[in-house]
Amino acid sequence: MRERELLEEQVARLQAEMGAAKEALLHSVEEVLEESEMAEEKRGPLLDLTRAALEKTVANYLEMVDWALKTTGATIDTERTSSTYGGRGGGARWLGLWFFSVANPPDTILQPHTSPGQCWAFQGAEGQVVIRLPEHIWPRAVTVEHISKAVSPSGQVSSAPKAFAVSGVGEEAAAETLLGLFLFDVDKEAVQTFRLEKQLPRPFQYIKFQVQSNWGNPEYTCIYRVQVHGVLARHNSHLSQETRELL
Repeated sequence: MRERELLEEQVARLQAEMGAAKEALLHSVEEVLEESEMAEEKRGPLLDLTRAALEKTVANYLEMVDWALKTTGATIDTERTSSTYGGRGGGARWLGLWFFSVANPPDTILQPHTSPGQCWAFQGAEGQVVIRLPEHIWPRAVTVEHISKAVSPSGQVSSAPKAFAVSGVGEEAAAETLLGLFLFDVDKEAVQTFRLEKQLPRPFQYIKFQVQSNWGNPEYTCIYRVQVHGVLARHNSHLSQETRELL
């Protein structure tokens, strides 16, 4: 509980600091324009464009807070999450030529460490994980991370997720809200961010990450890390109208 309170305080402080910085920058721009020889009728539109750019910068920065961190209270809804892959037989196992003795639990994806083998695996190419966030948020984006081919012990990443869907779900088995369908491209960066649907009916505390295919491994799929970005629902009302429209 204390970790969640600290995160909320940090977000509120960040909002205040960003708002103050924005106003200071606007004031400086206004002073520079007044000191310039620019015609007065041109200053207004330029100041408006500057204000819009700053509002967008503030909005983008605030919404990239990661709410899917175990250290700040995020957990896994194990009842609605696929079973952890256990390999064939008991004891020590290989995972993509990476040796480990104990299968990592699903909440591995809620932690920032992403060294080879430090992932959660489920059987086959289709599976899902439901993340319970510490608070209700308006989700704006998700970030998915997987090791690159360059650091993979096997030199390949066939167990990486490929096509996946992100949905907002309720606390119980209720109707889902699809937030987007995406493709994780293993030939691009190891960390990839995907923007979600903006027109949301309500904020969510549960986010479902559903893998629909992987990059060719028939036995299992590995997820290294999933981040969920967005705006805290009960702090959203404190943002300016312009910023809320940009979020």
